[in-house]
Amino acid sequence: MSSMATSIQVQVNGEGMTLPAGASCADVLQRLGVSEEQRLAVEVNETIVPRSQLGDHQLADGDRVEVIQAIGGG
Repeated sequence: MSSMATSIQVQVNGEGMTLPAGASCADVLQRLGVSEEQRLAVEVNETIVPRSQLGDHQLADGDRVEVIQAIGGG
């Protein structure tokens, strides 16, 4: 008898985060209060996820996610 997990545990910028199974990179951004429109890069397990795929890139238990925001300055 197999049971489907209802949640996954991922690392986001070095911090543990529990998400519903099937969550995407866009869900992580929403949880962080970050807009996809901001200048940022998202990396999953050391691979950059293109902005166009943030909503489609499904995360798995144990994934390491890094959200890097560009900060303007001068």
